Amino acid sequence: MKQLITLFALLPIAAAAQTFKVEVSNPSNTDRKDVPVVVDLHKTLKKKAATVLSAEVTAPTLTGQGSGLIPCQLDDLDGDLIPDELCFVCDVPARSAATFEVVCSAVSPQKDYSPRTAAFMKVWDRKYRYPYINSIEYQGRNEPLATYDAIYGHGAQWESELVGFRVYMDHRQSIDIYGKPTPQLVLDQTNFYSTREDIAEGRGCDILFAGPSVGAGSFRGYLNGQPTYVDEVEARGQRVLASGPVRAIVEVTDRNWSYDGRRLQMRQLYTLYAGHRDVVVDIQLAGADVNRLSFCTGVQKLELENEGLMDRTTPLVGSWGKNVPDKAAEDLVEGVGLGVSVETKYLKSKKEDAYNYLTILRPVDGRIRYHLAICALMERDGFRDSRSWFDWLRQWQTELNHPCTIKIKR
Repeated sequence: MKQLITLFALLPIAAAAQTFKVEVSNPSNTDRKDVPVVVDLHKTLKKKAATVLSAEVTAPTLTGQGSGLIPCQLDDLDGDLIPDELCFVCDVPARSAATFEVVCSAVSPQKDYSPRTAAFMKVWDRKYRYPYINSIEYQGRNEPLATYDAIYGHGAQWESELVGFRVYMDHRQSIDIYGKPTPQLVLDQTNFYSTREDIAEGRGCDILFAGPSVGAGSFRGYLNGQPTYVDEVEARGQRVLASGPVRAIVEVTDRNWSYDGRRLQMRQLYTLYAGHRDVVVDIQLAGADVNRLSFCTGVQKLELENEGLMDRTTPLVGSWGKNVPDKAAEDLVEGVGLGVSVETKYLKSKKEDAYNYLTILRPVDGRIRYHLAICALMERDGFRDSRSWFDWLRQWQTELNHPCTIKIKR
């Protein structure tokens, strides 16, 4: 009986909610929409994050929009079944700040919000069921085409309302892109295999033929002045870490990558937020003298009417033009805009070759970060020429240089 009383005495403590505030400040002269806010729960909560089952975010002082509950998500990024981060997006007017109240609970189930992002993987199934999977890892001895074809859609896919992406499950690990006429989530329906009926009904389609190029911000090795694939590995894998409602995260791993006489361990993270057409790319590398090695990314030159951007005063590279993504459908010509911005400390140099506008990268403490952005000419309210796209890229670079600041208040 004494044990039972003690147990009930402890229940209110274990179930107690933890509350804190998040202040988001916009230092720029322009309004910011869908600003990503990420909170490290292990550093913020007074009690262990293991007790958190749900979170609610309200905006009591958001100018012009009133108060109310806004979508958020809890993400377990290391697979230990404990939430690591809280994420939400918000609008913040120019030269102002907005304060959000967060309540983390151990008892209430996480609310369901309408998704604005999604990520998934499916395996190829001869009975055409294509079951969803969270992760997969192949031995490196497999033929690249075998691993590529074993995934329905050829790799993990992720999207916001504006744009879609996939990363090939093979030695190329190329980023392929998907355009949409109107904002919507469609990849779970089309899986990058849009039919002509899908296109006619406004679901969009694959808009890029990468060929031997770096495509749209694909990560590559860089040896003897040339981009290289991730050819020799002990194992290669992909995993979906988060899938909406406000951000999607896909992980790509390579174990014992044989590169420039060394064996490297590599982890790539691709993060896309609601309302965004740009992806944050984080590369983690481990191995002997890894900080002395060179790598690269960039954007490809489009096969038709290509125009390039190689800003000398910014870390930007960009391109605009047209191409035929599906060589079996030569009449389907797609207009595309591409852009990559590398954080300055990781930028070694820039180079133009026959296929690409390249940025040569150097790790710092085994890490590299860059951002990639895309657009499709098919967007009904989008970009119509290279000038408008390149202007957007420069404005995007300004925002990357002057991010909103986030402060936790307890």
